[in-house]
Amino acid sequence: MTQEGQVVEASPAALLLAPTGCSPSCWWLFCHCLHHPGQERAALGLLWMGPNHRGLEMAAHAGPRGRKQHRACILGTSGRPWELRVVDVLLRAIMRTMWFAGGFHRVAVKGQQALPSEAAILTLAPHSSYFDAIPVTMTMSSIVMKAESRDIPIWGTLIKYIRPVFVSRSDQDSRRKTVEEIKRRAQSGGKWPQIMIFPEGTCTNRTCLITFKPGAFIPGVPVQPVVLRYPNRLDTITWTWQGPGALKILWLTLCQFHNQVEIEFLPVYSPSEEERKDPALYASNVRRVMAEALGVSITDYTFEDCQLALAEGQLRLPEDTCLLEFARLVRGLGLKPEKLDRALDRHAERAGAKPGGRVTLPEFAAQLGVPVSEALEDLFSLFDEGGGGEIDLREYVVALSVVCRPSQTLDTVRLAFQMYGSQDGSIDQGALSCILRTALGVAELSVAELFRAIDQEETGKITFADFERFAETYPDFAEEYLYPDQTRFQSGTQTPPALTANGFCTDFSPENSGIGPDPLCKKLD
Repeated sequence: MTQEGQVVEASPAALLLAPTGCSPSCWWLFCHCLHHPGQERAALGLLWMGPNHRGLEMAAHAGPRGRKQHRACILGTSGRPWELRVVDVLLRAIMRTMWFAGGFHRVAVKGQQALPSEAAILTLAPHSSYFDAIPVTMTMSSIVMKAESRDIPIWGTLIKYIRPVFVSRSDQDSRRKTVEEIKRRAQSGGKWPQIMIFPEGTCTNRTCLITFKPGAFIPGVPVQPVVLRYPNRLDTITWTWQGPGALKILWLTLCQFHNQVEIEFLPVYSPSEEERKDPALYASNVRRVMAEALGVSITDYTFEDCQLALAEGQLRLPEDTCLLEFARLVRGLGLKPEKLDRALDRHAERAGAKPGGRVTLPEFAAQLGVPVSEALEDLFSLFDEGGGGEIDLREYVVALSVVCRPSQTLDTVRLAFQMYGSQDGSIDQGALSCILRTALGVAELSVAELFRAIDQEETGKITFADFERFAETYPDFAEEYLYPDQTRFQSGTQTPPALTANGFCTDFSPENSGIGPDPLCKKLD
């Protein structure tokens, strides 16, 4: 496989944090390395005993005030207009007091928030921390959040006041219903509160904007982009998958005498007719406008790409893998890997039935059920190394299997043995090389030593049972036999945490996959 995708340079600090065997070009977007010299550490200790140490006490006192407003919120959700205004003012005051106690003494606001009738949806980026809730509490906008949140004592009542769009994890049809509800509210002509959505769907380190999820753009109505900045000398705000945990971020932020935050409301973006028909195009163009306002670059990587790069299988993707580009192109065709998983066996059966698995571009399009397009040609060229106009469909199936189930290494290898194996299910060294090169997304790979280690009887062929037995005996065979000399990036002694959807991402992004454990399981240092 060859790669023609976009390359984004990683910062040195991020590379130091990147786990062994992952792709830094993707992973560094989700890293945050906090550097503070010895004198700053001493200052942090003094500040902890100073003004913002009392911030915890002030925030604690805000809780009883919130309880006093519990009944007011219940009244406010169904009360008369003047009662709604009173509750709105009280809640804004409580929330502002809480942020003030945390060191956010002044919130700089640029631009002007549009009326709900002008822009029913606010798209906010970059999403980098749970402190991104500041603009939500300041605007009292609706958000998209888990249905379970409404049952949280006191907080659940406060949440109900802003009339959020609830997402149920137990409902398989929840995503469609969520998008339909957003569309219904967005097209109500300003009768509903504005909905604030974080289209990135996860936390990054704010160095660039990743691919926007289309949920906020499917209704095809005008949106108002909102950009966030935290221009602090010491970044204690950013909360990513690799770096300081939630409690450490909170503690360090409270230790700061003053925390700066800027909220900028950009002009309302009205979609063209083409953008209304194509939510992905609409999302991409809005992202470009927001990136220009922030002065940062954009990348086509997504959170799902990071999940792929960090999958805890026995075949960790190397840094030069082109499978991230493959996954991006598959998504660009409108094919979702999580749905393609069900069709893997069917694709494998068809690939195994063709002599050598060879197919042309039109045959490839028919296999995928999509028309021939530039995006399909780009995907086809990943496997057409010689430019002969034919590819081995089996390679596509192997790559797709890795993308669909990245942590299930043996399932992918088993599927490959079924396609490449002879009548007795065995393969030779050449076939093993092809399988592993495709599974790792690399153009060159030496498997001679690995093959000899598995083929202990020196028959020149191995079966899946032989491979499985060897993998169970030597679980780290890839590092030892496939790329022992490759430079790795050490991340310490701990294994990186399994990636799950960030709590705020689940709440604010209707397009969140919902895959993985509960977001509250994210590491708490």
